[in-house]
Amino acid sequence: MPSVVEALALIKRGAQDLLLEHEFVQKLTRGVPLRVKAGFDPTAPDLHLGHTVLINKLRQFQELGHHVLFLIGDFTGMIGDPTGKNVTRKPLSREEVIANARSYEEQIFKVLDADKTEVLFNSSWMGEMSAADLVQLAARHTVARMLERDDFDKRYKEGQPIAIHEFLYPLIQGYDSVAMRADIELGGTDQRFNLLMGRELQKQYGQEPQVVLTMPLLEGLDGVQKMSKSLGNYIGINEPPDEMFGKLMSISDGLMWRYFELLSFESEVTIQGWRQEIVDGVNPRDIKFRLAQEIVARFHSPVAAQHAQEAFIARFQRGAMPENMPEVEVRSSGADGLSVANLLKEVGLTSSTSESLRMIQAGAVRMDGERLADGKFTVAVGQAHVFQVGKRKFARVSVVEVDAVGQRLA
Repeated sequence: MPSVVEALALIKRGAQDLLLEHEFVQKLTRGVPLRVKAGFDPTAPDLHLGHTVLINKLRQFQELGHHVLFLIGDFTGMIGDPTGKNVTRKPLSREEVIANARSYEEQIFKVLDADKTEVLFNSSWMGEMSAADLVQLAARHTVARMLERDDFDKRYKEGQPIAIHEFLYPLIQGYDSVAMRADIELGGTDQRFNLLMGRELQKQYGQEPQVVLTMPLLEGLDGVQKMSKSLGNYIGINEPPDEMFGKLMSISDGLMWRYFELLSFESEVTIQGWRQEIVDGVNPRDIKFRLAQEIVARFHSPVAAQHAQEAFIARFQRGAMPENMPEVEVRSSGADGLSVANLLKEVGLTSSTSESLRMIQAGAVRMDGERLADGKFTVAVGQAHVFQVGKRKFARVSVVEVDAVGQRLA
């Protein structure tokens, strides 16, 4: 078994905050398996690599001998997490939540050990709570404290409506920790308020408060905004091997290290060695192959990963793909994105939109290795792709949204 120092180093790898670290060390020192909680609202049927940042960390806890509690928020999913939203989220129907929850159960065991994972649904205890019980839970927190949350505070000051049920979300997430008797809860950095709510409620219910571990939000393919299906900058863990491999190879060389930090199970020593290889002259593409191989193998198989690499090489390397491809940002004044014809002109791959359309019609334009046939195709904001025009013109292009005065929007 690893020492407490070794375990602490592994758990802190890639993490943003550990609150409170001295309490975590005390829990580890007891030598008793910890109850490690992470909750996911089944708001969409598929998980992407951004979700796996937390799931990977749960696996590390399993490897250290701890008990993982994977919470599917089938009850909170019907409320809709207001975190980071400037409007009230539309609640999902019970049927949608259940269908998505079943999909999550199938997907998480591509990373977690099923024999060491307890899957829980918070409807198990929230569904049994009476109206009087819910009122008593609500009485344990104040509106003033709720408005300390950045998104609530911003909406309140801007006169945006905040529905009463949205205040219940962090309370219920916190109560989940009470019901599960969690020793530590994991969440994204945007969940800090909700995670600390769990500590507060556990104290009020006479339990030892959980430790909170926050993980960074993984940037999507554009390297700017967090990975999100709605932004189109995601890599789904159920995507075909070739598509997954190609998307991973499309990320910038700088973003590659971020992905290694948050997604790879390779040791920090090994990854540092790869950094040195690049300093010594190794092509970053060859290091990126290792990242893509590891991720595709995890969610498919080593054989599928090898075939995906061979297919990628056949599409790109044999097609004279340049080793030092320009990386370009294109600005869009609207959230709808940019037409591919305009994009090709903006990045200098064609001289005009009419030339772009002619090249597309001639079958001379490829996006991520696939021939484009639709001149009206729109590249969404937040997406990053490799474009090829003819045999020799290449660029890795990201589309970012700007406001009316040209300032980049977050």
